[in-house]
Amino acid sequence: MFALVDANSFYCSAEQVFRPQWRGKPIIVLSNNDGCIVAANKQAIALGIQKFQPFFKVRELCAQKGIIACSSNYELYADLSHKMMQVIGRFGPAQHIYSIDESFLNFKNCHKAIPDLVLHAQKIRQAVWKETRLPVCVGIGKTLTLAKVANHVAKKWPGFNGVCVLDDDDFKRKVFEQLSPIDVWGIGRKTNAKLHQNGISTAQQLSQLNMRYLPAGFNVELQRTIKELNGEACKTWDGVRADKLQIFSTRSMGKRITSIESLNQALAKHIGIAALKAREQKSLCGTLMAFAANSPFDENPCSYKLIKQFNPPTNDTSQLLKVISNNIHQLFKPGVAYYKVGIGLLNLSSETHQQWDLFNPPLGNDPLMNVLDKINQRYGTDSAFFVAQGIDGQWSMRRELLTPQYTTNWHHIPHISC
Repeated sequence: MFALVDANSFYCSAEQVFRPQWRGKPIIVLSNNDGCIVAANKQAIALGIQKFQPFFKVRELCAQKGIIACSSNYELYADLSHKMMQVIGRFGPAQHIYSIDESFLNFKNCHKAIPDLVLHAQKIRQAVWKETRLPVCVGIGKTLTLAKVANHVAKKWPGFNGVCVLDDDDFKRKVFEQLSPIDVWGIGRKTNAKLHQNGISTAQQLSQLNMRYLPAGFNVELQRTIKELNGEACKTWDGVRADKLQIFSTRSMGKRITSIESLNQALAKHIGIAALKAREQKSLCGTLMAFAANSPFDENPCSYKLIKQFNPPTNDTSQLLKVISNNIHQLFKPGVAYYKVGIGLLNLSSETHQQWDLFNPPLGNDPLMNVLDKINQRYGTDSAFFVAQGIDGQWSMRRELLTPQYTTNWHHIPHISC
């Protein structure tokens, strides 16, 4: 048996942890530079808020309805997520953190020792709430896909009190009959449209498909999903999330960049972010792409791009920074007010299975990168960094509605009056 523990409207719930007066009130969280709505709790959605719409279009509605708007507080979200995952991990012998707000538990070889799965799931919810003040829902099933379906039911359907266990065939059939295929993990919009064209409109019909006679246009992933819906485990920890083939770090600037030094610093910052992601998934970069552009709405929109090949490939931040520093003049043009910059690591290959060249030794300093990553992991992001990215960061993203970083900034620690 597997369990999926998922936080409810995680970004919004995280904003309420240290502000109890906000609990039960409508809240939205904005993207970089306070541009679009990336998260909204159920109270905000009930008042007409839609995710991913520009904030300026609903600013007046928020003021009229008392909807609280917050800039993305990534430091707070990451720290609360880490604490939540630690609590969840105590309730199963094996844990897989799927995303910032989702975690799987594997009860293999021990679920028979759990007398009541529903009660066990309720204990998970109670412990997470008691220790982190984050509301979560728990779905349990024989496969990862069934656990995902159960979590959907626990979160969306009334009467389940945040917990759903799909361990009964009759109950599972009733659930499947009320679910659309798109509600099933692994079924995207295109696949869902193809299924509807073939007369498959419910998850129950999907689960009964004969895999030997699948209509044309469907791949092996759909077969795995069908097997999982019928209780046959086909997906594993390593398979649910494959390594990225490309890694990008881009951002619109809170303040326009007009100097070559600031442009170099901004690109260096994104180099550090992208290189870290590559090292985390043990990938090496074969092609580096950097770009810088003003706004497409400017009178003279323009964009500049730099591409550099690496042989052998590397994920060393210092090696990538050298390319930017040595070629920054290809990207900077006097008189251009840069609005968006970014870095792309392309042509990624596995560090573990790399075929090295005798006459081209590996680029970079692996021990140095290892020390850098461990320092930042222990003491927080950018506790140690390359000076190329600058110190003041005047070009950083705009976060005018940022709440305090209660758990990661000494100056923002809550004050308690006794």
